[in-house]
Amino acid sequence: MKIYLDAMGGDNAPKAPVEGALEALENNQELVIELAGPLADVKPLVDELFAGKEALLDRLVLTDCPEVITNCESPVMAVRHKKQSAIVDGMLKLRDGQVDAFVSAGSTGAVLAGGMFRLGRIAGIDRPALAPLLPNGKDFFLLIDCGANVDCQPEYLHQFAQMGNAYMQVMRGVESPRIGLVNNGAEEEKGCALTKETYQILKADEKLNFVGNIEAREITHDLADVIVCDGFVGNVILKFMEGVVETLMSMIKREIYADFRSKIGGALAKPAFKRVKKATDYSEVGGAPLLGVRGNVVKAHGSSNGHALACAIRQAVMMTEGQLVKKIENQLISAEA
Repeated sequence: MKIYLDAMGGDNAPKAPVEGALEALENNQELVIELAGPLADVKPLVDELFAGKEALLDRLVLTDCPEVITNCESPVMAVRHKKQSAIVDGMLKLRDGQVDAFVSAGSTGAVLAGGMFRLGRIAGIDRPALAPLLPNGKDFFLLIDCGANVDCQPEYLHQFAQMGNAYMQVMRGVESPRIGLVNNGAEEEKGCALTKETYQILKADEKLNFVGNIEAREITHDLADVIVCDGFVGNVILKFMEGVVETLMSMIKREIYADFRSKIGGALAKPAFKRVKKATDYSEVGGAPLLGVRGNVVKAHGSSNGHALACAIRQAVMMTEGQLVKKIENQLISAEA
């Protein structure tokens, strides 16, 4: 299996992608990674980090992509004009079957535009969506959409639910995922025009296990496996959860070191704190799949380190092995029947 990795995507590029490629190759003996970016920046790091690991180098392909798409550019214009960038080159190779999946921690807008214009949408999908896995105290739930579509129609949210349903079946082994709709109340009549109409569409779809509205305070209470919302609301939820986790961890650390008794208790509870940190760490999931395009695409967090990118590559491998795109296509065909 061959995964295409953008070497210049993210805040920690190119070091983090090179480290991620190394870890992923060490963990999967059947994997080949195509690492793409300006060779003048990438190759010296590869030579340094892969020194003495010739067996791994045999499964690493370096591709020179001298152009880099930044977050400051118009995503659509950049994808149209920067044809020698890793995002465009990778999407085209994925479209043509030269690689099995694409991973990048770069510009979200460029990855979305690349997926839309270079790969194309799955038949029956109007808008692709970003869908990260987030912790709920027991396992993970899928939040869809988290920022790709700020303005939505009820039909889009219905499609998000269908794609999320397929993802949880393939990737998490959930036979009948519970589908919830983010709203400002649990009652059926609550919400804005978008959520009210979406509620009725989801309720009428007998192929979905729709469990109703989910209030913000219940999002992490394991009431749903897939939580559906528009990209504006989803992005607020995602960023707020990240901020709360960081704040709580900082407060706990500060209070543990506040006095001697707390230090003793903290030392005894250190294993438990490590487990909690791991359970809430986005890097363990790796990134958000871009669902709805005709190819396996994973958008990693912009601040991803090497381990996070290795986890994103692992997720791309699982999407490929699980034939997720085909599963979504079958779900849509079944819904139309």
